[in-house]
Amino acid sequence: MRRRGAQVSAVVALAVSLMGGAEAQTAKAGAAKAHPKADAAASAVPNKTIGNKSAPITMEVFSDYECPSCGNFYESTLKTMIQTYVADGKVYLVHHDFPLQMHRYSGEAARFANAAAKIGKFQDVDAALFDNQGAWTESGDVAKFVAGSMSPADFARVVNILKPCSVAPPTSKADGSMPTADPTCSVDKYIVDDIAMGYKVPVKATPTFVISYKGQRYSPMASAVTWPILKQFFDSLLSQ
Repeated sequence: MRRRGAQVSAVVALAVSLMGGAEAQTAKAGAAKAHPKADAAASAVPNKTIGNKSAPITMEVFSDYECPSCGNFYESTLKTMIQTYVADGKVYLVHHDFPLQMHRYSGEAARFANAAAKIGKFQDVDAALFDNQGAWTESGDVAKFVAGSMSPADFARVVNILKPCSVAPPTSKADGSMPTADPTCSVDKYIVDDIAMGYKVPVKATPTFVISYKGQRYSPMASAVTWPILKQFFDSLLSQ
């Protein structure tokens, strides 16, 4: 009986060992499946647009999330425009990041916006950053308001995208020199590309926006125009 008991114990031990090995293999397989998704999100091109690309009017806005004038422009003009003319297919809104060197957290905010744009959450984060501009520019807790704009699972994806970012984010320079992108940070390239585009406009202050209609690109405007005035201009274009 003692001998048979020893055999049973050995079989049980072997079964436990095999089960543990199977669980480990399952965990590895799960990690392998999750990894390509993470890589796909990190390598995706951020979509920082709102609306239908086929809309007759395209409006490109160069903006700094920490800039008070940009915040005011969003709250008093862009928010209504998004809810009406963008939603109705009349305007296609394109966001370009132009974080200013003098603003402490604007580069970090731009990174979060670009990471969110990689997973299809740009509009939510764009709104959250401007709606809560006074709070996070005071506390420096940009992540808190980004997290509040999406599900925990999506926020985890955003954090994972930004995890490799090891140096300070790029910002535009007062002397017009080009900032350097962190090669380990998958969003920095797009921020630098936007800044380079802004230099060519040229962007002298934020917000600056450029409107295009039927192939004609109008002169850039560097002021927070109110919605009634902007709407009047759009209506004059659409009536042509």
